[in-house]
Amino acid sequence: MESKFDAIVLGLGAMGSAAVYQLAKRGSRVLGLDRFLPPHDYGSTHGESRIIRQAIGEGEAYMPLVLRSYELWREIEREAGKELLTVTGGLILETQQSAAAMHGRRNFFDQTLGCAEKFHIPHEILETKELRKRYPQFAVTNERGYFENGAGYLRPELCVAAQLGLAERFGATIQTNERVVAIEPVGNSGVTLKTQRSEYQAGRLVVAAGSWIADFLQPSAARFFKVYRQVMYWFRVKDGSQPAFSPGIFPVFIWVFERGGHIGFYGFPSLDQKSIKVATEQYADATSPDKVDRAITAQEERSMYRDYIEDRLPGVLDECAAAASCLYTTTPDANFVLDFLPGNEHILIASACSGHGFKHSAAVGEVISQLILDGRSEIDVSSFSMKRFPA
Repeated sequence: MESKFDAIVLGLGAMGSAAVYQLAKRGSRVLGLDRFLPPHDYGSTHGESRIIRQAIGEGEAYMPLVLRSYELWREIEREAGKELLTVTGGLILETQQSAAAMHGRRNFFDQTLGCAEKFHIPHEILETKELRKRYPQFAVTNERGYFENGAGYLRPELCVAAQLGLAERFGATIQTNERVVAIEPVGNSGVTLKTQRSEYQAGRLVVAAGSWIADFLQPSAARFFKVYRQVMYWFRVKDGSQPAFSPGIFPVFIWVFERGGHIGFYGFPSLDQKSIKVATEQYADATSPDKVDRAITAQEERSMYRDYIEDRLPGVLDECAAAASCLYTTTPDANFVLDFLPGNEHILIASACSGHGFKHSAAVGEVISQLILDGRSEIDVSSFSMKRFPA
């Protein structure tokens, strides 16, 4: 097997699979490496569905990424012959005068609305009375709603598999179940990666290792990346209520609220006509991908229903059909990192989706390919530089 490449992508989840595909598409001799067999359920790129929305409450810097991603997901669908993005409409609910945060932003609703207005994203603002009429599935009290026509969900496992398959079609080498044990510089010309099976060289390395990112960074840089265990749940829908939760009728949603320390949750229409997927986020207890407890307890299932669902989704039963853990890798400001490692122009860090990255990942892959091959990207990603962190 060949051991020298133009570029190596380490980690083949959301960002890595997109990067290896985009690099291969442009003719780069690229190697994609993963310690597991992607798509897998050990990191952050699994669980049946991920929300995609056009107006981004996390900030305007993400708008070019998500709008380009919408275009790229459709291109990838055509090339792969698979349906990856389903538009259902998306609803953001927030209690009036709420001080709750979502993805580290305490003005999530208003910032979403501001982006929609500035970038001309089709949307509606729904007051409580209109919400009750249009979406009786939600037991709103004094919430307002932002409805976005073009929002929906992506199928993460299918997206990863599609891009890796296309990457191989364009000539990429994909090596899985292969763990990297060392990264070493090759003078001023590139890097060497040593795995438990082999050794590879390349002029550029993309580290897209997700929750394993700290394993490949010096402590001075690794300290800015924290990993948090999250849980996704699938709760049964009451008999007779299933049609009300089907795609096309029930939107993807984000409900931002604050009560007794519980801050927001999000969910999806039923994909099996039996249950809906819901999840929340927590940033109290950090962990690591090799030490995280992946088992979901009955107490966690009961708490999810009691604290989030019971008073808000009356058509959903207190019956958890399935649950799965996933990992958020998060920076101090809950923003991405897309930057060359300080002092090393041969290693590009592409990590820390911070819980809101999958929707952007198609465009991130294109940005990575441009940074590697052209030295600059068409989309400005200076907001995601490592330089924003204190030395």
